[in-house]
Amino acid sequence: METFLISTGLVSIAEIGDKTMLLAIMLAATWRRPLPIILGILAATVANHAFAALAGSLLARFMDGEWLRWGVGLAFIGFAAWALIPDRFDEQPDMTEKTFAGVFWTTAAAFFLIEMGDKTQVATAMLAARFNDLVLVVAGSTLGMMLVNAPAVLLGEAAARRLPLTWIRLAAAAGFAATGVWVLLAR
Repeated sequence: METFLISTGLVSIAEIGDKTMLLAIMLAATWRRPLPIILGILAATVANHAFAALAGSLLARFMDGEWLRWGVGLAFIGFAAWALIPDRFDEQPDMTEKTFAGVFWTTAAAFFLIEMGDKTQVATAMLAARFNDLVLVVAGSTLGMMLVNAPAVLLGEAAARRLPLTWIRLAAAAGFAATGVWVLLAR
């Protein structure tokens, strides 16, 4: 249960104010079709985070305990610094397809591509390397993404204006830093 809860918590905190959250808000404001957008986000997140967790699990098999501990710990401390850098999202979605399938597939493709190399994807890989439990890490990181993005879709742009993103970024950085220090100090 620890693996699931830590994965959920870290990814949800890291996702707040992230470019994929901004994409969710923008798609919701543009298309006003929450169900296919939320399902597209879910499909993209499961695929993307399964890939990331698999990569993290493979990494854990090739690194011994001490090297893995240092690699994961320092990676999370790096995520803490990365979380302090605001994301920018400048692209506009193609507004030609407004059918359920069109909105779903456009959302899924956009989320999958934008999530590549993102801090939540890399965090998922590092969590999988740390906990070596692919299913619980993917389930937790996916839930973390959905806990942030589903409300972002439902609340749209109005919610984004009210969130103090600077403070949220600081909380995400603190969570990553604490995890990094915990991994480095845990024996």
